Amino acid sequence: MKKIKEIIVVEGKDDTVAIKRAVNADTIETNGSAVNESCIEQVRLAQETRGVIIFTDPDFPGQKIRNIISEQVKGCKHAFLTKKEALPKSGRGIGVEHASPEAIRNALKDAQLMDEEASEEISQQDLIDAGLIGGSGAKERRERLGSILKIGFTNGKQLYKRLKMFQISTEAFYEAIVQINQEEKHE
Repeated sequence: MKKIKEIIVVEGKDDTVAIKRAVNADTIETNGSAVNESCIEQVRLAQETRGVIIFTDPDFPGQKIRNIISEQVKGCKHAFLTKKEALPKSGRGIGVEHASPEAIRNALKDAQLMDEEASEEISQQDLIDAGLIGGSGAKERRERLGSILKIGFTNGKQLYKRLKMFQISTEAFYEAIVQINQEEKHE
């Protein structure tokens, strides 16, 4: 089983269990969206010594945790699951704990670094022109784009910021849009 060098930040014990089924890794559990100073200090130390991958649920509380940590601890990598990958086989909820070991390994393999100071390559107008903001089907197109580019799902407001932070090139962006358009034609 592959050993992950970085320490993975997850939301809770069930996420740790799921991670350990997929890879050999150490985790820090935030225990919910009220991330306390002690947890931030642990993440800071982990980032200084081994590096950190933030791997939270693809929902609002997971995004909130991701934002709190990445604002206070610079240089963390980010791993994302699609909502589909994080759904339970039966029952309710959404989360890393429901993902298959393969989906977890793929998300960790694709973990990326965000750059807060990145320059703009893709404008808000590009997002509108690509049918990612406003109009019917925009949410589904954003979800698919997030999956193709491995940057997770976001709302319309956050998409622009996320593309900039991950330094997604215009070439990669338009290749993904072409792929989405082709998939929609074949539906």
